[in-house]
Amino acid sequence: MKSYSQIAGEIGEFSDLPFWKKADPIDLAYVGYGLLIVTLVVMSYFLGSFHLLPYNPDDIDLELMMAGPGTPGHILGTDFMGRDMLSRLIVGIQAYFLPGLLAVFIALFFGTVLGVLSGYPAKTGFDTGITYFTNLVDSFPRLVLILLVIAAFKPDIWYIMLVVGITNVPVVASHIKGKIQFLKQKNFIEADMALGLPTRTIILKHILWHNCRSLLIIQATLGMAEAILMETSLSYLGFGVQEPTPSWGNMVQAGANYFMQGKFWPSTAPALAILFTILGFHLLGDGLNNILEEKKGK
Repeated sequence: MKSYSQIAGEIGEFSDLPFWKKADPIDLAYVGYGLLIVTLVVMSYFLGSFHLLPYNPDDIDLELMMAGPGTPGHILGTDFMGRDMLSRLIVGIQAYFLPGLLAVFIALFFGTVLGVLSGYPAKTGFDTGITYFTNLVDSFPRLVLILLVIAAFKPDIWYIMLVVGITNVPVVASHIKGKIQFLKQKNFIEADMALGLPTRTIILKHILWHNCRSLLIIQATLGMAEAILMETSLSYLGFGVQEPTPSWGNMVQAGANYFMQGKFWPSTAPALAILFTILGFHLLGDGLNNILEEKKGK
């Protein structure tokens, strides 16, 4: 069944069917897998925070060094110091979870503010100034900025995620600005202003909530995947989370020394965790993009 609505002088057509009934099955599979990964990440974070773990991740058992997967009491085996791999994998999520959320928040909040300031008003100095600022941020290689921050302060994941968030601001600002300019071509904003709606209502409700919500959700999922990749990569290189604090990156690095000896699990388990988690966030963003933006089949 289809319905019709008239908003600001334009007639629109929409379906009463829920979005999941109109979506492509592959997109639903993407979203389902992504939501499963997000649920596992959040649950694991709280398990680690409240110490609801099989073992203390820092407990050393020299008699069980490099025990293989399936060892009684150790499903994923132990590492080169006899520490339980499953417990360290769960706690390793804490290395990127809150710092990653910080990076996503910085990118979305400041990117949205700059995008609205440059796209909503009529031609002002805001647009030019913000364009110069975002181009300046984009001109610096991210890895160089991160290494400079590490050299100036110390290998701290919070500083690293701060840089990641700031360098993602121009991308979000560009998307928001483009969306607003598209709405202006539809006479959407002018119609709201003609009706006498407050500027705050137009920006927060009619632009950001109704028209940019899906865009921000997608950017959040992709930003979290990028934060995980950045944290694990730098921890692998020794610039991120340091031992004995577990991180999937430094676990891969520590276990790589034993890979050629046939003891693959200390590096393979965290590497697969990185792969499936990043894949989950990317597929979640891709599926939501196809469903919420209705790009399937177009």
